[in-house]
Amino acid sequence: MRVSVIIPVLNERDCLPTTLAKLNGLDWVCEVIVVDGGSTDGTRDWLAQQRYVRVLDTLRGKGSQLNVGAEVATGDTLLFLHADCSLPRDAGEQIEQALTAEGVSGGCFCVRFAEERPRSLRVVAAGINFRTIAARAATGEQAIFVRHEVFKRIGEFADWPLFEDVEFVKRIKRAGKFQVIRSPVTISARRHLRCGVLCTVSLVYALRLGYWAGVSPFTLSRWFDGVRPQSSRESETRPSNRLRRAEET
Repeated sequence: MRVSVIIPVLNERDCLPTTLAKLNGLDWVCEVIVVDGGSTDGTRDWLAQQRYVRVLDTLRGKGSQLNVGAEVATGDTLLFLHADCSLPRDAGEQIEQALTAEGVSGGCFCVRFAEERPRSLRVVAAGINFRTIAARAATGEQAIFVRHEVFKRIGEFADWPLFEDVEFVKRIKRAGKFQVIRSPVTISARRHLRCGVLCTVSLVYALRLGYWAGVSPFTLSRWFDGVRPQSSRESETRPSNRLRRAEET
């Protein structure tokens, strides 16, 4: 099994070194592709010094960044990983075992938070895992993986500001079985800690309800931008909607 790990990044200088260090030397990982969406915090300069990482540049947007990485990937399996996520030790074995099952097109991992406080994070993780197992669904932070040939057949990620991962998983499931690996990927609770656990969970489910009700991801993104707190770094580096539209035209 040859797995191409694809990581979209934007201002991830603090957490990216740890994530990449854990991937370096894994015999089942044939390449690590990092796609930068315009970092301004030193991420890009640091990446330029890493010899075992292939670095690409594109416009900001997880969907488009993942597509750029997948376009050049050479592995027979694609694994889409967030910059603040760490795979379990048996990830390679678990992915290989999942894909040897008949009819499996792809899958994902359950999750656990790296932080132990507040305790409510355990409840949130349990809720995510219950939904994942019950619905065979996943979001991008759950290290989605897919056979390369299936990716080519079903098409790339939608160029949406939100829910491009949810829509992509739906297409994987139409192509075959979607396997959920119980070994958890470790994810960061930084958004929950910055915005508050209850506030973050409420916002996520409000956005999900809007998406299920047929509201456009672009409309939902404007709602999301309007209510979520931003860090000072993010507000300094995030282009306005007007500027992004001007750049696109």
